[in-house]
Amino acid sequence: MRKHTPESVPVTIPTVALQVRADGTADATIDGRPLLPPDGTGRWGRSSLPQIIDQASDQRTIPVRIEVHETHGSTFTDLVAARPKRATPDTPASPQAGHAPRRVAGPVLHSVEATGFVPGEDVAVAVIVSHTDATGTGDARALIDLNDLPDSTREVIFLGRISGTLAVRRLP
Repeated sequence: MRKHTPESVPVTIPTVALQVRADGTADATIDGRPLLPPDGTGRWGRSSLPQIIDQASDQRTIPVRIEVHETHGSTFTDLVAARPKRATPDTPASPQAGHAPRRVAGPVLHSVEATGFVPGEDVAVAVIVSHTDATGTGDARALIDLNDLPDSTREVIFLGRISGTLAVRRLP
């Protein structure tokens, strides 16, 4: 019989801040300390958010809070939960001979946006995989990991809990 040992949980959740520039480059920090890209250039691109999250969360083993500060003054915040531990590529999926090791795929994130919400309102994202808040300008954005959705899912819905604003967006 195995003894269950609970996973350790950090007392505080690290905060990753991304300051986006007009040219699309960005500076990233984790709890105020610079977070440099693996290539050592010192600058991330806007599309680097999934890699920043992976690096800051130790490949999604710890939860992190994400803050994206846009050039026009709006801020997007989200919590990225840690994933349950999975088999590593070196761990066989089955003790039976002839089975290949299980490969763990990385996330396939897609940003989905909609406008017309009351600033700061709670905005539901359906296929409900998360919730987000509207920015101070009434915009909402969600990062959707396409690996978490059934293959048949091709649309998501934003629903403003106060305004009743409804927006349907297609996924790739």
